[in-house]
Amino acid sequence: MIDRDNWQEIFSTIKKNKLRTFLTAFGVFWGIFMLVIMLGSGAGLRNGILKDFDGTATNSFFVWTQKTSKPYKGMKPGRAFEFNTDDMIALKSRITEIDVVAPQNQLGGYDESNNVVRGIKSGVFSVYGQYPVINIIQPVAITHGRFLNDNDITNKRKVCVIGKRVVEVLFKKDEPIVGQYIRINGIYFQVIGVSKPTGSGQNAQEQSQNIYVPFTTYQHTFNNGNRVGWFAITAKEGIPASEAETKVIALLKERHKVAPEDLLAIGHWNMEQEFTKLSGLFSGIEGLVWFVGIGTLIAGVIGVSNIMLIIVKERTKEIGVKRAIGATPYMIVMQLIKESIFLTSIAGYLGLVAGLIVLDLVSKALPADDTGMFQNPEVNLRVAVTALIILIVSGAIAGMIPARKAVSINPVEALRSE
Repeated sequence: MIDRDNWQEIFSTIKKNKLRTFLTAFGVFWGIFMLVIMLGSGAGLRNGILKDFDGTATNSFFVWTQKTSKPYKGMKPGRAFEFNTDDMIALKSRITEIDVVAPQNQLGGYDESNNVVRGIKSGVFSVYGQYPVINIIQPVAITHGRFLNDNDITNKRKVCVIGKRVVEVLFKKDEPIVGQYIRINGIYFQVIGVSKPTGSGQNAQEQSQNIYVPFTTYQHTFNNGNRVGWFAITAKEGIPASEAETKVIALLKERHKVAPEDLLAIGHWNMEQEFTKLSGLFSGIEGLVWFVGIGTLIAGVIGVSNIMLIIVKERTKEIGVKRAIGATPYMIVMQLIKESIFLTSIAGYLGLVAGLIVLDLVSKALPADDTGMFQNPEVNLRVAVTALIILIVSGAIAGMIPARKAVSINPVEALRSE
């Protein structure tokens, strides 16, 4: 590999046909470049979309009530019903597959907001009654102060955690926040913490406008009785969320006299299933990217192989002279394979570096607090190493056929060729 004469010969061949060498190398360069760009773009799309799942327990699911669609035990379809805190006790005691049960309420109902006032400033925000265990299922990122705790629940404290947007609307810049009071529907609550969004896009915007109060305080202060809007639940480790979900829905139907075959009475959303679907989708996208990228690379490698065949034909007499003065077939083969590997490796390495530079520039151009569907396009070290290995193998393969053609040349016939 370090034979000086061999390398001088390789460089001489490359310099002799600069345009041909450039066009041949560009095919390999473009193959690796596009592979890196597509992989990085796929990673950026994955990072952006899965950002909404950040921190959320992937073995969780959510259930809420809807109107019944089937008659049952003398009751007509279209009946409305509500969950209650007794359901929480029943779920915990009768279903061993579940780990955490977090009842939740929203003041005003789903997708509605309420007037919140501080001094002469006011705004409309979503107010949630929560248990501290919600942090296990949907963690709330705290920037100042703390989140709700068990003492807040037990003592029914009038305290709250407010989102970033709430701070922007109700407080002046650099004004103290924790310890101050806000008025929710005419009732004062002390701010004990400030939260920031953990999701992206619309989800992040909604999170920034949330206000969390203790569940028991919510029930008592807003005359909610023992009603529960919906349950957030996680399955125990090693148990599929869908298995626990089926048992939870069956028990809730039994408790509220809902027909077992009524599929519409209880709404549900399974985080585990959605996460699995998206993970499978992105795995498929990554596989397609590799297929297209390697296909493009192979096209470049075929171009290198064809050029090497032309080089062998042009150097038929030279190969004959080498064979005549004692060069072994192995020496001839290694000479051409080295030439092919060198060409593909240099072109491929430049394509790899160019791709990484473009991804880095795109990543830096994105806003630091970007919450869109495309974030942090990247290619990890494993992929880069794999691409380099593909380059080396491709170079060897590209030189193999021309090398076999070269050693099949009869020295005497080669010397006679023009």
